[in-house]
Amino acid sequence: AAFFGPVARGNPVVDSFEAELRRVLSSLRRLRGAGEAKPPQHDLHRHGANTLFNIWIKYKPRLPEWYYNERLVKVGDTLAQIKEYRLALQQCYERYLQQFVSVNLDDVMDDVQRFKSTFFPNGVRDKNAALMFHVLQARNVCIYQMVCSRDRNLQNGESLQTCLNALASLRLTMQVALPQEDLCWLIYNGTIHIYTICRHLMVMGHSAKVLEYLLWASICMESSIPLLSVHYLTWRATLYTAVSQCYFDCQAGIHGEIFARRGLIKIDELKQLEDISSSPENTETEKIFREATLKMSVMIFKRAVYESRKKSNGFRRESKVNPRKAVNVSWPRTTTERLLVAMFDGAAAQFLAILETLSDPSRNLLPPHPPVPDEVQIPEVTSELFSAGLEILSGNRLKKKNSFDASRENIFVITAGEEGVSGHAAVKFVKLAFSYEEWNVFYSAFEFVDNFLQAQDDPAWKKAELELKLLTLMQPIILPGRFERSSSITDGGKSKEGSTRRGSEKTIRKESLKPGDPFRDLMILATTTFSYVSTFEQNVHPGKEILVDVVMCLWQKCKTELQQIEKSGSHCLEYIYKHQAYQWVHVLWIMNEIIEKSNIADTNVMFAEITLCLAAILENVADS
Repeated sequence: AAFFGPVARGNPVVDSFEAELRRVLSSLRRLRGAGEAKPPQHDLHRHGANTLFNIWIKYKPRLPEWYYNERLVKVGDTLAQIKEYRLALQQCYERYLQQFVSVNLDDVMDDVQRFKSTFFPNGVRDKNAALMFHVLQARNVCIYQMVCSRDRNLQNGESLQTCLNALASLRLTMQVALPQEDLCWLIYNGTIHIYTICRHLMVMGHSAKVLEYLLWASICMESSIPLLSVHYLTWRATLYTAVSQCYFDCQAGIHGEIFARRGLIKIDELKQLEDISSSPENTETEKIFREATLKMSVMIFKRAVYESRKKSNGFRRESKVNPRKAVNVSWPRTTTERLLVAMFDGAAAQFLAILETLSDPSRNLLPPHPPVPDEVQIPEVTSELFSAGLEILSGNRLKKKNSFDASRENIFVITAGEEGVSGHAAVKFVKLAFSYEEWNVFYSAFEFVDNFLQAQDDPAWKKAELELKLLTLMQPIILPGRFERSSSITDGGKSKEGSTRRGSEKTIRKESLKPGDPFRDLMILATTTFSYVSTFEQNVHPGKEILVDVVMCLWQKCKTELQQIEKSGSHCLEYIYKHQAYQWVHVLWIMNEIIEKSNIADTNVMFAEITLCLAAILENVADS
């Protein structure tokens, strides 16, 4: 019989319903915590999904509609929290929405009037409207997360379109909710979801497609009176920064600078209002304003550092500052450093400006290359930026000796006037120096950063240490003979074992540049990488991107020789013996082991060719 009485503790129907939900959620949570799903776990997961489906069917006619719907959404939120996005979407959010629409949900998202009449037949002031808005947002988040789980790099065009559809749906939901001041929480959450998706797409090179959505999110923050408070200024400045960065990515730097200057005006307007309304000095508020202003100033500097040089008719080319002799030259030494001093207070802010100016989403770690010299000033300014960054990093301009802060996850999380440089920012600087072929800066900065990383216990720092050491091993392979270090890496008081290891690396690097020994560097890189992915815990493994770069670097250097071995057919063993080619097959085997152990097989189609090559050679050996 249907139950229409009050929902109270002790009611047998309600208690039974809640108990069954707790059991199935507990089971799914344990499965999710078990990590990689194995075949038996797949069966258990399917059983849990079927159980949840049956619970909804069983209790729908026995519970009040409002209570049933609230539990639908609450369970969906719980599933989303444990990353069961597909179950949350299909078993909860879409089950809730299907009560209101019988057609494809995406078809309703094309027209705002149809959207409102479908999901809000009683208007957006109805008591159930807030729950509906929440479900619509959560649905899009789950759709996006499902795309990430199956195609993180958006290699499939359909994945990209799904992300764009989710953005459009989020925007439509916010558009309908925006006039309701009491729904400001939904607008705020919506900007977070839009930013998360857009930043992902920007990294994948789709800045032009997401610019309109970031602009929308920024305007929404300005259009909701509750969100105009100082409390939300840090987030609003982050959105402004993303919009400005989008313009830079689209080669529209002037618009990026204009938008950043607009952001400065908005920040100043709020500061004036704050000064009028609150008389006592608030340290936390001042910090918020300084950080927001810093973000905008960095975006302005990003273009100004080049444009100011172009406009200077009396431009005089300045020679590069040798990092080894920098200590003998007083700061600021160059035009770029003088602009840094003029615009930013403190080494941390200056270092952030340098990093953001040098960062380019279209630039990959490999192959390293200097900036395109379309104008003579660009390479010159780039070198000056690296020289300034090294000067700051080396400690010559730092008041704090321990200038790295392991707690900082984002290089933007600094305060103007601070002298500290975050460890994450320092690691990024070393990688940028490698990417730009600034070898003197790369090895000099590596000394400072490596000493810091070796003294840390956190797995994140160990991972960064391994990645930087792989770069030092790749450099002589990518550009043999182009750069040879003239100085040694200091041991910084490390243990005898550590000193021996580092000393051996220095010896390897110098010997590998000797003519007639092209294979040694390849073998060292291959075996070192293999040891990293074999002996360390998963959370310490170098990132997948750099492992892909390592394998591709090895393959490009070995490919010709390996294909010759493969073509020898039934004479494979004879060819290997005659040409002393065992080492090439050994490297090929190591490459395959790295691919397998690091789970990067699906990140590059070239890896299939590597695996097929090994299989063909082994087959030829068996037939020989």
